[in-house]
Amino acid sequence: MRKDIKASVVKRLSRIEGQVRGLSKMVEEDRYCIDIVTQIAAVRAALRRVEEEVLKDHVAHCVEHAIASGDKADQRAKISELMAVIGRADR
Repeated sequence: MRKDIKASVVKRLSRIEGQVRGLSKMVEEDRYCIDIVTQIAAVRAALRRVEEEVLKDHVAHCVEHAIASGDKADQRAKISELMAVIGRADR
C-alpha cells in the first residue's frame, strides 16, 4: 500500500474506532434505538469508504503491476482475487 493511502486509511480507521466506541456508549446509556441504528449506518458507510480506498490502491498498484508484468497467470490471479472480493462485498 502506498504511504499516503496507508496514512489516510489508518486515520479513517481511527475515526471509525471512535465511532464504534461511541456506539457502545450509546447502547450502555440506553439511547434511542433509531439514533443507534443511524450511527451504525454511519459506521458502515465509513467502512465502505475505507474499503473503496484500499481497493482503488490495490488496482492502481497490484493489479496494474500484474498487467504491466505480462505474466498471464499473475494477471488472472489478481483479477480473480478482485472479482471474489467484489462479490463478497455485495453480501
